Amino acid sequence: MVFLNPAVLIGLLAASIPILIHLLNLRKLKKIEFSTLTFLKELQKNKIRKVKLKQWLLLVLRVLIILFLVFAFARPTLEGVAIGGTTSAAKTTAVFILDDSFSMSVVDQNGSYFNQAKQTIKNLLKNFQEGDEVGLILQSDNSTEDINLTSNFSEFERQFETINVSYASGSIHNSFITAAEIIAASQNFNKEIYILSDFQSGRLVKDEVVSDLSPLLDKNTRIYAINYSGKNAFNLSIDKFKISTAIFEKEKPVRFQLTINNHSEQSVNNTVVSLFMNEERASQQSISLNPSEIKVIEIEAVVKATGFIKVSAELEDDDIEYDNRRFLNIYIPDRIPVLLSADQQSDLNFVNIALLTGNVSDNYKLDYKPANQLLSTRLDDYRVIFIIGESITSGFERIKDFVEQGGGVVIFPSSKINMNRFNNLLNNIGLPKAESHIGQPDRTDNSTLFQDTDFDHPLLKNIFETQENKRIESPDIYSYYRILAGASGRNIISLPDGSTFLSEIRKGKGKVLLFNSAPVLSWNSFPLKGLFPALMNKSILYLATQEQDGRDNFAGEPVNLNIRNARLPQLRIVLPDGREDYINLSGDERGDFLIYQNTKTAGSYEVYSGEQKLEEISVNTDPAESITKYYSDSDIKSYIEKINFDGTFIIIDKNEDPVNVILQARFGSELWKYFLLIAILLALIEMTIARNAKKELDGVT
Repeated sequence: MVFLNPAVLIGLLAASIPILIHLLNLRKLKKIEFSTLTFLKELQKNKIRKVKLKQWLLLVLRVLIILFLVFAFARPTLEGVAIGGTTSAAKTTAVFILDDSFSMSVVDQNGSYFNQAKQTIKNLLKNFQEGDEVGLILQSDNSTEDINLTSNFSEFERQFETINVSYASGSIHNSFITAAEIIAASQNFNKEIYILSDFQSGRLVKDEVVSDLSPLLDKNTRIYAINYSGKNAFNLSIDKFKISTAIFEKEKPVRFQLTINNHSEQSVNNTVVSLFMNEERASQQSISLNPSEIKVIEIEAVVKATGFIKVSAELEDDDIEYDNRRFLNIYIPDRIPVLLSADQQSDLNFVNIALLTGNVSDNYKLDYKPANQLLSTRLDDYRVIFIIGESITSGFERIKDFVEQGGGVVIFPSSKINMNRFNNLLNNIGLPKAESHIGQPDRTDNSTLFQDTDFDHPLLKNIFETQENKRIESPDIYSYYRILAGASGRNIISLPDGSTFLSEIRKGKGKVLLFNSAPVLSWNSFPLKGLFPALMNKSILYLATQEQDGRDNFAGEPVNLNIRNARLPQLRIVLPDGREDYINLSGDERGDFLIYQNTKTAGSYEVYSGEQKLEEISVNTDPAESITKYYSDSDIKSYIEKINFDGTFIIIDKNEDPVNVILQARFGSELWKYFLLIAILLALIEMTIARNAKKELDGVT
C-alpha cells in the first residue's frame, strides 16, 4: 500500500493528543474509611476496574479515529501487482498526443479545450519522478523528426507552453502510430500514452485504415484518453470558395461561388458574408441557414487592380473562428504578353488590326516572330501565343509544355493549303487532325455558314449587350479544313457538315483555341464581321486567365510551387503572417516545380525570385475540421479494440480530475473512503462508550 498524499501523514502526531489528555486527567479516588462496610469497598473496587477498562478502550478508539482520519486524507492506495513489487519505483515513459487542431479552440466555462489540455499536461508533469521521460506529439504535425523524449520537465513545459492552436489538421491514429513506435523503443517498465482531444467525428482515423499496433504495445502500456468535448458549439464555415467568372478584366466584375455550412443545431438569420480584395472590403451579402443546412451562394465584386490579387471571403464570429475565412488568388496581368507567329506576315494583318484597335489595345504587349523562329523563342515570357501556319517541323514538346503549364495558344491554318504539314503540327501537340480540305480560296460562289453556336462558352457568353435574341452574323466560308473536335475538345462554333469552325482543347493547366479556316479574306469573310475583333480580344483575355484547378491546398499539407521562371538560386516565400522563408535551390531543385512543406497557416503565400513575384498560392483549412459532432466513448473503445491493444485503457471525462484518475490507475485502488468510514464508525462507538463510562464514573465518585 502507498499513499498518494504522503505529506498529510505528519498528522499522525495528533494521535498522541488523546494519550496526553488521558494522562493529564488521571484522577485519584478519595478514600473514605468505613470500618463496618467491607462489602461496599469490595464493590467499589470492581466498578473502578470496569471504568478504567472503558477509559483505556476510549483512549484506543480516540487514537484510532485520528489515525484513520489522517490515513484517509493521505489517500492510501493498494499497489498494482508487478514483478518484485516494483510498480511505484519503476521508471516511466510517457507520450502526450495533444490535439492542436482548431476544433479545440471551442471555449466553455473552463476556457478553450486546447488550454484545458495544456493545463492537464502541466498538472500531470508534477507526478513524474526523476528518471522518467516524456514526449509530445502534435496531431497537426505530420513529421516525426523533432519528437524526442526528455527528462527535463521544466524545459519540456516551457516548450509546449508556446504551442498554439493550428490551422492544420490530422488524424489521431497517425499520431498514435508515432507514439506507439516511441513507446516500443523505450526500455522503461511503465509506458503511458495520453490522448488529449475533443475526439471530433472523422478525425480519429483517416480513410478508415486502422493499423494493428499490438507488436508495439505490450501489457505494461497504459493508454489514457482525456475527452474535452461537451459544449454544443455554434459554428458556420466556408467549405468551398471558387471563381465562377472565366475571364478576368480590370474594372470588370468577377463572380465567386461560396459553399457555407451550418454545423450547428440552431438557425442562423441574416449573418453577413464579406468579400475582400487585397484586404479591402469589396462586397457583402446576408444569408440565413437552417440547422445543419449547406447553402451555395454567389457574390461578385469589381476588380480594381492588376497583378496578383488576394481574395478572401469572411463570416461573422462564432465558436470556431479559424474556418470563418477562405482564401484564393487571381492574376490579371497589367499588360498581357502576346506572341504573334505566322508563316507569312500577311496572314497576321487582320489579327493585328483587331488587337491594336479599340479600348483594350493597351492591355497587350505584342511581339512578332516568324514561325520558323518560334522554337528559338523563350515561350515562358508570354501568356498567349498565336500560331498562323504550319511551317514548324520540330520542337513540338516545347509548345505542349507551354500549354500544359498554363499557357494559351490560338491556332489558325496558313493561307497556303498544306494539310499534311498542318496535321503534323496538330498531331504533335495532341490536337485533333483535319480529315480533309473543303472548298477553294477565293471561290465565293461556293460557301458555307455557321450552324450551331455555344453561347454558354465564356468566349460568347457575355458578348451581347442583351441576352435576348442572341444571334451571330455568320461569315461566308469558302475554304476550311474539316476537323472534328472529338471527345477531348469542346465545339464552340460548328459548320453544317458537323465539323468545327472554332473549338477548345484543354491540355494540363492550359487551353488551345483551334480555328479551321485562315484569318484572311481569300478563305472567308470572317475578318470583316464584328464578331472577329471581339473574338480575338476575348480569346486573349480568356487564355490569359489562369484557371483554378478546383483543388484546395489544406494547411499542413505540401503544395507545389511553380518556379519555372525563377532567375536566382534562392527563393523568398512570404507567409500569411508576414514571416519570410528562404529556400536555396540546388541543382536537383532547378525544375519547374518545388514541393513546399511549411504551410501550417491559412492564407496567401507569396513566392519571389529576387524582387520578381513568381506566384501567389492560397492555403485553406480542411472543412472536415469544422464538424461539431464527436465520437462517443464506445466509438473510442472500438478503435482501441481495432488496434489490438490488450493493456489498460481508461477514458477520462473532462469533469473528472485527470490526475486523480491516472494516479489511481497507475498505483491501484484508493482506500480513503473505507478509512473515513471506519473513522466514523469508531467515532460512533466512542460516543456510546464514553456516555456509559461517564455515568459509571459518576456512580463511583
